[in-house]
Amino acid sequence: MSDQLFAPVKEECPICEFTMPCDENEGTAYMACCGKFICNGCVYSLGIALRNSGSDCCRCPFCRAPSCVDEKETIRRISERIEKYNDPQAMANLGYYYKTGFYGLEVDHSKAVELCKRASALGSVKGHFHLGVSYHEGTGVEQNKKKAVHHWQIAAMMGNIQARYNLGCAEVYNGNIQRGTRQFMVAAKSGLKVSLDAVMEYFKQGYVTKEDFEKTLRGYQDALEETKTEQRDRAAAIVRAARQNE
Repeated sequence: MSDQLFAPVKEECPICEFTMPCDENEGTAYMACCGKFICNGCVYSLGIALRNSGSDCCRCPFCRAPSCVDEKETIRRISERIEKYNDPQAMANLGYYYKTGFYGLEVDHSKAVELCKRASALGSVKGHFHLGVSYHEGTGVEQNKKKAVHHWQIAAMMGNIQARYNLGCAEVYNGNIQRGTRQFMVAAKSGLKVSLDAVMEYFKQGYVTKEDFEKTLRGYQDALEETKTEQRDRAAAIVRAARQNE
């Protein structure tokens, strides 16, 4: 497959229409009812609005369905989306949950791979990304680094920034540091902190020029600014406080 560096696809929150954070695990929420990814700022805003109105029922910011009451309800809704709509995003998410044991599921790598294969066949970016991880680790499938790279390449060309970072790691591991740093710079300019750290490290080692490092740093800062809203900042502060109290 070609080594072209495609410009990342900027996804927008379907509610506020601001650019979504590149790391969905740190700034977005998946709605099992309608299958939408919503930024945490919009989740926070609706929660405040409902509380101020005296409502004790949490709802989806997009379709307004009542929120899941527990982990079993979340899995039931995701499974329902797969059965009714053949939803590739639901497949990829459920595959990831089986891989990690999220939402009370027993870890099942084989089922995770099966779901991600179905999702990727239907064009799911995250299906390709998670399948790449499984091939890289050899979990639920025989380890195959070439297939891992293949799926990450597809995901990266479809806009997945974490896949772009993984491709950079694969290049560096194979001794192609210059090609790896190119991947890191693209991902960093989209706001991925771990990629910026990698660019900084290879700048210190002399593999990245000062000009390229400064361009990457400016791109990273611009990407963060583009995803910044007051509501998202407030939501992030709540998440940080909750983690400190764990």
